[in-house]
Amino acid sequence: MKHVSKQIMAVLMAFVVLCTTMSFTVNMHYCGDTLLDYALVQKAKSCGMELSTPGENAGCDLQIVKKSCCQDKSVTAKGHDDLKPSFTSIDLEQQVFITSFFYSYAALFTPQTVTPKAYTNYTPPLLFRDVQTLDEVYLI
Repeated sequence: MKHVSKQIMAVLMAFVVLCTTMSFTVNMHYCGDTLLDYALVQKAKSCGMELSTPGENAGCDLQIVKKSCCQDKSVTAKGHDDLKPSFTSIDLEQQVFITSFFYSYAALFTPQTVTPKAYTNYTPPLLFRDVQTLDEVYLI
């Protein structure tokens, strides 16, 4: 049971690291105040109601520019990219701490010597009378 819980903790920690380092962008297309389409990988599809800008050779000098009701929005979530710790400058105190920590932690896993029990060769005393029968105590 203890081994399974360690595996579950390892999977959870890997999942947390994956979620915190992952970056993604959500592209959304709004028509007015209504969300019409969203996409995670590609650009959101348009509804086709955007106003096209007239070309330079439209023939009219006076153009009325109308504001489009459609708009595209993008929301980006940046992940962390500083997971690799830098051990280039460890001072003497940190080296002593790390060394003593690993030495004391490794001492927990050294095999313990078991001393034999002193009473293993001891024989119990002889019974002069059967106390359970005298007191009429019986196991049921």
